[in-house]
This record gives sequence, C-alpha cells and structure tokens, in this order.
Amino acid sequence: MALIPATILTGFLGSGKTTLLKRILSEAHGQKIAVIENEFGEENIDTDILVTESKEQIVQMSNGCICCTIREDLREALQLLAAKKRKGLLDFDRVVIETTGLADPGPVAQTFFMDDEIAESYLLDSILTLVDAKHAPQQLNDRQEARRQVGFADQIFISKSDLVAADETEALIHRLKHMNPRAPQQKVHFGEVPLKDVFDLRGFNLNAKLDIDPDFLKEEDEHDHDHVHGEDCDHPSHAHEGHGHHHHHDDDVKSFVYRSDRAFDPARLEDFLGAIVNIYGPRMLRYKGVLHMQGTERKVIFQGVHQLMGSDLGPAWGPDEKRNSRMVFIGIDLPREILEQGLDQCLV
Repeated sequence: MALIPATILTGFLGSGKTTLLKRILSEAHGQKIAVIENEFGEENIDTDILVTESKEQIVQMSNGCICCTIREDLREALQLLAAKKRKGLLDFDRVVIETTGLADPGPVAQTFFMDDEIAESYLLDSILTLVDAKHAPQQLNDRQEARRQVGFADQIFISKSDLVAADETEALIHRLKHMNPRAPQQKVHFGEVPLKDVFDLRGFNLNAKLDIDPDFLKEEDEHDHDHVHGEDCDHPSHAHEGHGHHHHHDDDVKSFVYRSDRAFDPARLEDFLGAIVNIYGPRMLRYKGVLHMQGTERKVIFQGVHQLMGSDLGPAWGPDEKRNSRMVFIGIDLPREILEQGLDQCLV
C-alpha cells in the first residue's frame, strides 16, 4: 500500500484552523480526507456541514470527504485508520491532524518517525501554521506555544489581516520571517487557500528520497532578512541588528543560517551533530541543510526535528555548480556561536 500523506494543522486558539479545515473538506477536489482532531473539549468540526455516520465519529461529507474525529492517543488513531483502510473498511486518500491551539507540534511530528508501524503507513507531508494577524503580536510575546508553532511551520497562513493596518501586517510578516525563514507566508481570507498550497508540500523528508527545494535559502535572500549573514560577516558585532522595525521583539524562537564553501568531514560532522542534538534537541525545532560532503559527488540533504535527524543522498553536483553547504537552524535560544564554531571544526 502506498504511504498515506499526513498534514499537521496548527495555530494558536482562534487563528482560523477550523475555518481553513472546513473549507478544505467542503471543496470539490475529489479527495477523501480523514481528519483527526486533537482538541480539548472544543466543538467538533462544524457539524452543520457533516453527517454523522456511526458512533466512532466517522463522518461522511456532502462532497464525499470522510472526516474521522478520534480523540484517543494519536498513535492509536493513526494505526486504527491505516488498519481500516487496509481492510477496505474505510476509503480515504490522506489524513489531516488538527492540533489543539495550545499544542507544540513537535511530539505530533515525531510520532511519524518514532513508531515503525506509523512510519510504514504514513508520510508526514508538512506542518501548516495559522497566525491570526490581529492577536498574534501579543500571543507571540506571551506564549511560547505560539512561537513554537511558527518555528515548526513548513507553510504559514496569516488570517484576519483585513482587521489590522497594512503596516501592522508587514511588521508581523517580518517578525515571522525572522523566526522561521524557511516557511513561505501567505495571507488568507476566511480559509480560502488553493489546495496546492496545503497538500503535497513535501516539507518533511526524514525518511523519503529528497527533492531539493530550489528556493531553499536563496543567497542573501530577497526578503531583506538582515539576520542572515554571509561568510564574510563579522559575527560578534551584528551592530546592524538593532535597526529595522522587527528586531525589538526578542523572540526566543530564532533562526540562523550557516554557510561554508569547504567540504565537511562526514565522521566529524556526524559526531558533532549527534552531540548537539543530545544536548539541545528539545530546543531544536527544525533544522535542514544541503551539504557539501567529502567523499561523495552528490549533495547530502539532512533535516531534523528535535532529537530526530535524517540524511540522504541528493542529486549529483553539476559540473559548473559551486559546491557549498547551507544549513538553517530554527530553535529556542540556540547557542549560535557554539554551533558555528563546532561546524567550522567539522570542515575538511
């Protein structure tokens, strides 16, 4: 059986997750979607568009989607769905997990890699994070869960931007970019999002052959992230970081990019990353890289979540392609200097 794609939908309370989900489920896309709701006593997906089929909360929708809300442990719910699909008792094409607004998506994502049975049935496609433009600035200041949800995102949808001034939305976009430069951002109105921006994003590739994202950390990026520095930047000063209207929020979720033109020594790099993940794993939300490794003519792609790390051989370096390594780290108060110095020592 082909792997079942799974999408994690997250966002702080009131950010519009259910609105987006309702929109996805009611659109005529011909896909059958199983939904696992991981909510604390909040109402189920708006029942006005659903027809309940049985006491197991499997609901058949007017457009043929199925919606399966199971509130037990996520692992059991996923195993149950996969088993029913194998036996022909349930027919669905993909799974969407809607997390509670207070959830850290990390453990949800880890479920797909820690459990062999789940890993053999599902492919974690991406984490989608909704951010409420009106309330996000305060939520990001006050709640670490909100900041972590941004750090984990593969795609960020900004809702309710029509309720705030354009410059406030711009400031929010800058702030989110500073926290997570690898997630594209898009403003959404009442959950109206093209499905191509929701499904099959391939944001997670810990156990799959990897396509390199062509836009992955474009050189000295188009989005004026003044926090991404070239090799010639004088790291300790960062005098310019005081400027720009989005640096007065000292968010604990931050990102930085490491680049080098020299090749990595594979054994040294593996030892160093293993040690770092042991110490800082819980604070490392997402990390990803395209690496120039000694001893192979191919790119090495690696990425991780918390303590889980995976790598794979990518395509060969082109004959005229400049070989270099680019890594992005997104985490909570990560020791940037220790990481940079350690990575430098792993170079050939």
